[in-house]
Amino acid sequence: MTAASPAKTDDRRLAEISETLDIMLPELTARIAAVEHLLVEKEICDREELLEAREFVDERPRGGFAGEQQD
Repeated sequence: MTAASPAKTDDRRLAEISETLDIMLPELTARIAAVEHLLVEKEICDREELLEAREFVDERPRGGFAGEQQD
């Protein structure tokens, strides 16, 4: 029996990661929506503040590792 080629191993691993993300992302999205709903319901912040926070996150630089300086 021969060992799987590195390319096949990488492809299988990528497929596993993709499947995991397909399961996790909808759950994470639902949890974020629930937290946002509670923040507004408990009057901790209003909808406009949530939208501003989303815009702030969208404007942040992407890439690199945590704590790494961005150019």
